[in-house]
Amino acid sequence: MIGSLELGGSQSMIMNIYRKIDREKLQFDFIVDHPDRMYFADEIHKLGGKIFIMPTFVGSNVLEIRKKWKKFFLDHQEYKILHSHVRSYASLYLPIAKKFGITTIIHSHSTSNGRGATALIKNILQIPLRFQADYFMACSKCAGQWLFGKRIVRQKNFFIIRNAIDLEQFAYNEDVRIKTRKELGIEKEFVLGFLGRVTAPKNPWFVLDVFNEIKQRKKNVKLLFVGDGELLQEIKESAKDKGLAKDIIFTGTKGNTFELYAAMDAYCFPSLWEGLGISLIEAQASGVYCICSENIPDEAIVTDFVEKVKLDKGAAIWARKILQHQKYNRKCTSDLIRKAGYDIRENARWIQKFYLKIGKSI
Repeated sequence: MIGSLELGGSQSMIMNIYRKIDREKLQFDFIVDHPDRMYFADEIHKLGGKIFIMPTFVGSNVLEIRKKWKKFFLDHQEYKILHSHVRSYASLYLPIAKKFGITTIIHSHSTSNGRGATALIKNILQIPLRFQADYFMACSKCAGQWLFGKRIVRQKNFFIIRNAIDLEQFAYNEDVRIKTRKELGIEKEFVLGFLGRVTAPKNPWFVLDVFNEIKQRKKNVKLLFVGDGELLQEIKESAKDKGLAKDIIFTGTKGNTFELYAAMDAYCFPSLWEGLGISLIEAQASGVYCICSENIPDEAIVTDFVEKVKLDKGAAIWARKILQHQKYNRKCTSDLIRKAGYDIRENARWIQKFYLKIGKSI
């Protein structure tokens, strides 16, 4: 259960694993409740996976949700494991899965639900999860503690699954950099990069503020803004109002992110909260200088060219630090990132072995 198949952090992590497993021994099928976000759908079908649609939970349709999930398990008794990457209302369907003899896994990818009434409802719905699932997984220790509590994180049925990447693909390549910058119309400009879903937790307004400060200090600069989301149009309008639009390249959602990191000279990651921050791992794999907020878990910082700066220091301080590294020489970081546990090949082997082991015990 993944919610949607858009190009997001948890989806990318799952797809990275899916591409590397032995699909003659193990197959992934996907349940989503946002069928309007299906970036990975074609690839999943090509890899032999099936996609099922469930109704979106809106708070007032609890009975419908339970009825649909019960029917699903009645119709599909071939499944042995349900791995839920949705946490907000997983407490409604995990007990149903267990009644059908299915082993359940709940996976934490975040450290916050935000604020307001919706966040409060999600927080309440999540409480039963720590008593319902058979196994607990998280992208970082802090993401695990936030959703499950400290007691479960100390248990043997809790596992940290790093949001791993293909290190060979993301390794910096000068030829790729030259080619990508040419395609984007970038010549000798200094390029600040941002990549992520354009939503409130990613703090995209601050990226514009930092870029604005850089432009006041340096000529020939560009912002490579990669991603899509509910705030994209608002960000574009804000960029226009600030007089920045002509120097920003909005790419939308892209699958060739390794090429885009190569084109960057610095990477800006000012998230308000993160379970881990897979794009920061990708940027480090590309060897680009990174500046991130204090809200990024320490597990995501595995090289010596990432600088944590508090958001309340202000955009001007961030801009100065970025410009101090404008002549930064890129390095090969594959060994460092592999040792930190972010090699997708190793992670895929581990989770395949885990699935097959618990599948046989059912």
